Amino acid sequence: MKEIENLSEQWCGRHPSSVSRLAGAGSSRRYYRLTYDAPVGNGGVLSVVATAGDDVRENEVFCALAKVFGRYGGRARPFRVPEIYAVSADGRVYLQEDFGDRSLFDIIRKESGKETLCRRLRVVLDALLSIQTIPAVEWDGLIGCRPFGERRVRWDLNYFKYAFIKPCGIAYDEERLEDEFEALAHSLSSYPSAIEGFMYRDFQSRNIMSDNDPDCAPCLIDFQGGMKGPALYDAVSLLWQAKAGLSGEVRDEMMRYYIGRLAGVTGADEESLIELTDGFVLLRTLQVLGAYGFRGLIERKAHFIESIPPALSNLAALIHKGVLSPYPELESCCRRLIHLDRFRQPAADRLTVEVWSFSYKKGYPENLTGNGGGFVFDCRALHNPGRYDEYKSLTGLDRPVIDFLESHAEVAEYLGHASGMVIPAVETYRRRGFNHLQVAFGCTGGRHRSVYCAQSMAVRIKETYPDVEVRVVHREQCIDRIVAKSEK
Repeated sequence: MKEIENLSEQWCGRHPSSVSRLAGAGSSRRYYRLTYDAPVGNGGVLSVVATAGDDVRENEVFCALAKVFGRYGGRARPFRVPEIYAVSADGRVYLQEDFGDRSLFDIIRKESGKETLCRRLRVVLDALLSIQTIPAVEWDGLIGCRPFGERRVRWDLNYFKYAFIKPCGIAYDEERLEDEFEALAHSLSSYPSAIEGFMYRDFQSRNIMSDNDPDCAPCLIDFQGGMKGPALYDAVSLLWQAKAGLSGEVRDEMMRYYIGRLAGVTGADEESLIELTDGFVLLRTLQVLGAYGFRGLIERKAHFIESIPPALSNLAALIHKGVLSPYPELESCCRRLIHLDRFRQPAADRLTVEVWSFSYKKGYPENLTGNGGGFVFDCRALHNPGRYDEYKSLTGLDRPVIDFLESHAEVAEYLGHASGMVIPAVETYRRRGFNHLQVAFGCTGGRHRSVYCAQSMAVRIKETYPDVEVRVVHREQCIDRIVAKSEK
């Protein structure tokens, strides 16, 4: 923080009146808004954004590209990029123009009219094409990445394999999958040279700042990962962004608009470009699933966990369309992924309560809604039927084990205390319109005590609140189902 204040002092001769941390995204960079009591700098601004990152080369690339792109952009031009006001001596911190907090993502999620939404997207796609077609001599020597090619595609495909397929426990034939990755990488790298330009790489709605006027020049940020590559990739990244939730009709219409503009500028054949689109949609979908797997399933960041189900919906649409047919091993993996119960979304119009049993030896249950929270109860203090030979092969769903546990008063007392916390929470969640609550019971092996307690709690919740969907998951028994009203 001291370094940021010192850089402000060097730039405008003043310390900021306040410094507030801004939300980050997938990178390790930290963002801060510096506000001032009176206008500062040559432009007389009241706030700037300080970016702090330990990757000095990445910082250098962003600042250099911002300077180049700034000569082509501006308020009266198709796009704007942030002006860089100052850079620290060690290159780890820089001050940039503040474009506010309203991203295109926020606008898309609230925009109900198709006509206005498409009008805004056309303006954004025009801005994209303008930045993509800046002469390469201006920026090619500044970027930190090699051009898009087979190596880059293989990296993205392997990211998907190791950060998403493997953590999901999907089995596959390594040789066949690698052969298909090689074929897909070769196919995607054989795009027409006419459409090669500045490839933004992560052109998605959170990296585009905007305001209420749909015709205003969009403000573009986070382009430091750009490279020389096919222009189609960026348009796909925007229109098929999973959580933005654009309809298929809007996607297709806007993609045709963009391809028409791209063909007009480059001379490329329009129908050929349309044929190439599905391949880039597939690559982008697999790449972001890899990112969601790493940031969400492994690092447990809520935003990325929440993005997995809509990304899998995009993947399901590609399977239905036949895009994965040339790659049968990859298609087999993807078909199993899209049907995994762990990624099933709770009903949006009512509360779903998930009740899990699990073994502490294998870790806590996942919560893929992004909400976190809920209850975890430890059953290991209860008398363990698993110590007795006659119960070892059974589970907490079998009558002899149920009778054993119910013959011990401590079990009923334990469940009573647990219900005293869970049932009022369910009532509150229903009243406030929440759609998900997770409750979990753990024991040593996840076979007897936790299974009995989870099943009992699930039935109790369903009996108390018939309108609530209750899903019981006995993880170590591979049981996942909805509890019926009549269950006991």
